[in-house]
Amino acid sequence: MKVSDAIVVDKDILGGIPVFKGTRVPVKNLFDYLEAGDSLNDFLNDFDYIPREYCLVVLKGL
Repeated sequence: MKVSDAIVVDKDILGGIPVFKGTRVPVKNLFDYLEAGDSLNDFLNDFDYIPREYCLVVLKGL
């Protein structure tokens, strides 16, 4: 899976902010969780409709 399979950038969705595919959840939210000391599991518990694979491919793409 490529990062482009997990993220959508569309001016009609949150004004073009990168979001997880199929959602309106900004990718930045994942980084905000991690920067705050929360785990990936914490993020996934709160956004259980985002596949773990999407998060992993985004993090590996750094």
